[in-house]
Amino acid sequence: MQIAIVGAGECSPEEYEAAETAGYLIAGNHETLVCGGLGGVMEAACRGAKEAGGTTVGILPGTGGENPYLDVVIRSNLGHARNALVVGSADAVIAIGGKFGTLSEIALALKMKKAVFGVGTWKIEGVFPCATPEEAVLMAVRASRLSR
Repeated sequence: MQIAIVGAGECSPEEYEAAETAGYLIAGNHETLVCGGLGGVMEAACRGAKEAGGTTVGILPGTGGENPYLDVVIRSNLGHARNALVVGSADAVIAIGGKFGTLSEIALALKMKKAVFGVGTWKIEGVFPCATPEEAVLMAVRASRLSR
């Protein structure tokens, strides 16, 4: 099963820490982490997952620039359209912080009827707000296992 973490390529220290914790916990629950493969929230999540011995997949918007914590690199050359691949590949989605790219991933996930859990992200209908990354991962793991 796969859980996507979405968020900005540049983030605050608090968002980085939240994403790193979420990645670590995803791997600890034997889930595969999927993300956009770049820096910021994506790098932090992958770093955490690798620290826990997990598998990370990055679907890049172009042909390079990936973070060093990826096991599988998919160079989509699709620009922002790759966001559909990121969330479409996931059984559940966790949004941490983020800007308009994150908003597009949330919208696509909701349109695809994926469960979306947010930590300090957009407050919109359909996104379950979580106080901590631990809560978000717990909910995402449950949703991921129920979606199968």
